[in-house]
Amino acid sequence: MLIDIEESQLVLVDYQSGLEGAMQDAQVVWHNATVLARLARQLDVPVWGTEQNPSRLGAMPDGLRACCSRVLAKMHFSAVEEGLGEWLRPPAEPPRGNARSLPRHLQKPPGGSPVRNTVILAGCEAHICLLQTALDLLDDEFDVCVVTDACASRTERNRDAAFDRLAGAGAELVTTEMVAFEWIRSAEHPHFKFMQSLIKSA
Repeated sequence: MLIDIEESQLVLVDYQSGLEGAMQDAQVVWHNATVLARLARQLDVPVWGTEQNPSRLGAMPDGLRACCSRVLAKMHFSAVEEGLGEWLRPPAEPPRGNARSLPRHLQKPPGGSPVRNTVILAGCEAHICLLQTALDLLDDEFDVCVVTDACASRTERNRDAAFDRLAGAGAELVTTEMVAFEWIRSAEHPHFKFMQSLIKSA
């Protein structure tokens, strides 16, 4: 099944200055995160960020932060433990006013925004914060796509073990270009050239 842009949200996990220097392939990983974030912003896909213990590990780069609707500072390794799930799937608001005082057509709660149940997840470390966040999202019945070339750990063994475990748990393993081209779908899309320029900027 192709990734549906109308059902997608992007979560960027812990792209922080204090982690970048220790990550394998950090330059490529940070670049791919930027491609995803900028494209998502251009296509009106919601973008969320997290920072693990930012007072110790530093902040998300300004370019990524600017693409995020909100950034969650956290101490738990899983961002879901700190409330990410409520951002991704906010509780429905109860109807306002006294039911008797409302016209009949307003007495039922409105349908609201469409549910975006597909979480495109990228970040580090793949085997710690990203893994625990992904597993909790899967438990909460989100569809999770992990962008493998936008994820990092300090060692390849840890990163690859995370991917094996995530695939076994039901996450889809994808790449930056898979996500981009599935969001766009056609060379006639009005943002196709913008997407190409992002990918070619490596």
